[in-house]
Amino acid sequence: ALRVYRRVYGDEHLKVAGSLMEMGVVFHKRVQLDRAMAKYEKAHAMYCRLVGEDHMHAASALNNMALIFRDQGRMAEAVGMQEKVLSITRRREGSESDWIADSLVNLSSSYGQLGMMEEAQARLEDALGIVRRNHPERSAKEAGILQNLANVYNELGKLDDALALFNKAYRIFRKTLGLETIQVATVLGSTGMLLRDMGKLEAGMDKLKEEQAIMRRVVGDEHPEVARNLYNMALCKEDLEDVEGALVCLREAQSIYRKKGISHGTAEDV
Repeated sequence: ALRVYRRVYGDEHLKVAGSLMEMGVVFHKRVQLDRAMAKYEKAHAMYCRLVGEDHMHAASALNNMALIFRDQGRMAEAVGMQEKVLSITRRREGSESDWIADSLVNLSSSYGQLGMMEEAQARLEDALGIVRRNHPERSAKEAGILQNLANVYNELGKLDDALALFNKAYRIFRKTLGLETIQVATVLGSTGMLLRDMGKLEAGMDKLKEEQAIMRRVVGDEHPEVARNLYNMALCKEDLEDVEGALVCLREAQSIYRKKGISHGTAEDV
């Protein structure tokens, strides 16, 4: 597509910049981070020349570049870039747009990875306020923010508050998206691991089993999300002194990761 656009529109055109962004996304999904960053940087530079650095196209490219920094563990650079995206978005879209809420959620994630949990909490609470004002009828976007906020509360040791938010996120996801969804499965898994941390092992295992059943139906038996769930189940089974059951889960998780060629993240621990 890039070659076609260049022949039709020339080297400097929004279509060309958009194609560079799409190529960056492809490389990003393949975890070819340097190649992805190179495409995003070219797209950003072109957007700046064509529409100005204060345009949302330029902000979108910066946001993707920040995600690369985050995946590379360059968290301070990711935060700086995400703050710039937030500033541009406020100027272009106002302070109450869903774009602002999305930027705040991304920024919160980076602060969380830096261990700055109070900053992460503040950004999520700001995002939650915006989403509730824009979507008073309840939405999946609200549920996602509640889930992220629950994770922050968990890190801060506010386990009861985290559990309440996970349960609320579950109810909203189920109402807005339906039971058979990745979002519902994921929040069930998060609830299960929180219950494990609270010492409620049987209840935690029940939630993890619910997550696994939904996830297998939605994404299939050999998806990385199934492997992640199996790893978490193994941890819970080990706590319950079911060593054989834990090994069965670990073997299946390892098999899935190997078939998918995944060796990072949870796969490193299996």
